[in-house]
Amino acid sequence: MDAPRPLPPRDEMVAAMLACDAAYEGVFITAVRTTGIYCRPTCTARKPLPRNVDFYPTCAEAAAAGFRPCLRCRPLEAVDAPPAWIAPLLEAVEREPHRAWTQADVRDLGLAPERVRAWFRQHRGSSFSAHVRARRLGLALDRLREGAGLDDVAADTGYASLSGFRDAFRRRYGVPPGRAATPHRAVHRVLATPLGPMLALAEPRGLVLLEFTDRPALPRELHALEARHGYVASEGGHPHLDHVERELAAYFAGELDAFTCPLHAPGTPFDRAVWDALRAVPHGGTTTYGELAGRIGRPTAARAVAAANGRNRLAIVIPCHRVIGRDGQLVGYGGGLPRKARLLALERSVRDRRDDAPSRQLALC
Repeated sequence: MDAPRPLPPRDEMVAAMLACDAAYEGVFITAVRTTGIYCRPTCTARKPLPRNVDFYPTCAEAAAAGFRPCLRCRPLEAVDAPPAWIAPLLEAVEREPHRAWTQADVRDLGLAPERVRAWFRQHRGSSFSAHVRARRLGLALDRLREGAGLDDVAADTGYASLSGFRDAFRRRYGVPPGRAATPHRAVHRVLATPLGPMLALAEPRGLVLLEFTDRPALPRELHALEARHGYVASEGGHPHLDHVERELAAYFAGELDAFTCPLHAPGTPFDRAVWDALRAVPHGGTTTYGELAGRIGRPTAARAVAAANGRNRLAIVIPCHRVIGRDGQLVGYGGGLPRKARLLALERSVRDRRDDAPSRQLALC
């Protein structure tokens, strides 16, 4: 049986609860003794008095203590995971992305258009029709980059006129479709994890970005991918996104200690050398900036290594969370130190369980 997961200091958890700090998603659960309800740290319900709150590492432990889940923040559901009721519509759009979806089509799936519209506004920041348009234009960009003719792409994408297609394409990507060979399309998806939602971007060469959506540097990273590396992003399906989604689920379940999803990480030769060295740090292990500098043959470049570490856009799969201070203390992490501590604790528990397995087998012999 795994050892109980350590919690942050109580004062820290109280402050995170009062601030609805998303960096503590998956780190602790709040349980209110006066109501008998347990919640996420980010629950938007009226905050209880701290003296009435207990903290637990997991929902299961809060439930075992007699608390029931909050109906507002739904702590048993993954953050930002699409609810089951809208899944048939999302799957239908993926099957027929070029279809001109109407309200009647939505009703035929047993859904209320008003409810669908509200969900997309709240969780995707756009209407359902805008989501479908973006999906179609993303596929159009792919076809244009492959050399398909403009007239054929416009017709196949469902536009009645070439001028309408040109206008929609320019609004979406900032360039006319005749220059579509310049940008690289990256497909994005929000992935639900126990530590909060992560934004993933992929292109044919591999996964380009994987970051917690509340990371302060995320807008800057997205801008750099667009301005320096020529990427335009649109929502949609991609095998690399499916791959990393499966591997993240296995990782958090303690069933995977090495990611195999293809990666494409644009950066300087020095950056890539640091990232390669990070990937060589074993699951369940840690390193320091000085040790990384030595591994790449630049023993005096610890500060430059730290800067390259901070430029890593592929959280978890390029494990910058495994870097600690020379004194063994946790040092900065873009996703927040609570998440870093949780990731290291997860990996240590998997390592310890794996290391204990041979001794248990010997004991049974």
